[in-house]
Amino acid sequence: MRPGIVAAIIYAGIALLGTGAFLAATVLGGDYDWVARLGGAGWVFLLSMIILMPTVTPWLKRRLGHAEAREKPAHHM
Repeated sequence: MRPGIVAAIIYAGIALLGTGAFLAATVLGGDYDWVARLGGAGWVFLLSMIILMPTVTPWLKRRLGHAEAREKPAHHM
């Protein structure tokens, strides 16, 4: 599987978990209307994606790159 696709699944999943945690916190612990909750959840998702995209992708590419280097035998001439 391509590292870019795997990275997108990882950082989108983490952003969705953060958004779910935000919604749970505002439903259980606050007196907010749904417009404020959904607007805040949107911001949490967008900011999480902005932070995670440039950090997860290079990390995963580097990690998968090292794994591929270990799996491929060295070719000597």
